[in-house]
Amino acid sequence: MPDTASQPVTPSARPDRGHESGHDSAHDVGHDVGTDASTVDVLVTLLDDVPTPAYAHPGDAGADLVTTVDVEIPPQGRVTVPTGVAIALPDGYAAFVHPRSGLAAKHGVTVVNAPGTIDAGYRGEIKVILLNTDVAEPVRLSRGDRVAQLVVQRVEHARFLVATTLPGSHRGSGGLGSSGGFAGS
Repeated sequence: MPDTASQPVTPSARPDRGHESGHDSAHDVGHDVGTDASTVDVLVTLLDDVPTPAYAHPGDAGADLVTTVDVEIPPQGRVTVPTGVAIALPDGYAAFVHPRSGLAAKHGVTVVNAPGTIDAGYRGEIKVILLNTDVAEPVRLSRGDRVAQLVVQRVEHARFLVATTLPGSHRGSGGLGSSGGFAGS
């Protein structure tokens, strides 16, 4: 019998298909999985009874991750929440955990190390470090709430070459704030 544990589950192979169109955003890893040259197959293991990471809308960059626990984040506090998801990325790819704009705008919740980096070789559960930036109000999250977005990207490996001097550029060594853009500066 072939080993299917390391084989990607494609939409046509899924027994729980729910839409005539062949797309079920609650279960597919991505919109039009496997039919687009810009789509990469990512193996997913669900460690809890949670949905597969999914894109809310066609063309979205980030797939939603949910929390597997009920949690309260105190004012200016941080917590690490499990997502119940482990992934295997192909070599040459990384996944980045980004904050959700709605949580940030409505409740001041962000991802502390945004974006959190998931390397291709990591096989453990994805966990998200959340920070409540509100100085007065706690934020309560329930199991199944969407807490972050996972963006999968191709990444290049750099070869770092030591040089005694660097070539010139328009910006030069101008760093933080060197391009202006803030009226108070």
